[in-house]
Amino acid sequence: MSNRFSNQKHFRELSSRLPETRIVKVLPDLDFYHFVLDFSSHVFKFIFLERKYLIDRQGMKINAINTCRARDTFGGYADLIANVNFKDALEKICHKIDTGHCDRVHILPAGKNTIKHELFTIEGSGTLIANNFEETFGVAASQREAEIIFSILNLHKHEAYLKQRSLEYIQKHRNAFFVTKIDGIIVGCVEKKKIDHETVELGAVAISTKFLNQRVGIFTVNAFIDQMSRKGFRYFISLTKNPQLEKLYTRLGFSKGPFPPYRARQDQSPGVTMYLKEI
Repeated sequence: MSNRFSNQKHFRELSSRLPETRIVKVLPDLDFYHFVLDFSSHVFKFIFLERKYLIDRQGMKINAINTCRARDTFGGYADLIANVNFKDALEKICHKIDTGHCDRVHILPAGKNTIKHELFTIEGSGTLIANNFEETFGVAASQREAEIIFSILNLHKHEAYLKQRSLEYIQKHRNAFFVTKIDGIIVGCVEKKKIDHETVELGAVAISTKFLNQRVGIFTVNAFIDQMSRKGFRYFISLTKNPQLEKLYTRLGFSKGPFPPYRARQDQSPGVTMYLKEI
């Protein structure tokens, strides 16, 4: 506990509520993060309570970030983290993770139920900094995952960029829906729509609103292309009016239509831009 947030009343209350927990007061002449991160033995997870979780330049919460991405940010690119006063501490955290002193650091916003929410919910409540969180991509494996896909698509309903899919539709066509997971948590989805024996469409591309601007979209599209190319597909198309997806496709080397060979598909979505990538 930092000295400026502690007093004898705090210590007495914490000692009575957490009798098996060692509570340490960090003196004001010591660097708080150095003191905590220099713990004598290896630690799996440090949890820090801050005024707020990490946010990006748009003010959106950052759920997960690796040390390489964090180092790019405070190394001068300044394209992600907006918590300016936290960057010195972030560098210390990344060093400790990179050198194997700890596996993970969670930055939580101080609040009444913060710790409880972090420890006893799937998504947690703050920002994860780690190099060992696992990103996976595969077919939706259960009815429960179909329900989560429906929830993610529903979160974007107000934007009017996505054609809505009912839960019944997703459940019926579950084998056509793929999901991206971070540490087992579904954070994004895409629907496979076969056009011909060489062409497949990326439909219903959506990212959980809690994981926007964290490169989940890049991972999802690239993983889909990788899996489908191994099945023999060479051409990948997608139709969208979503500005964020348009930027993503351009960044990933898609070309902007129209494309005469896919006129029939284009006619089904008049006024919607088609993107194409050939591999």
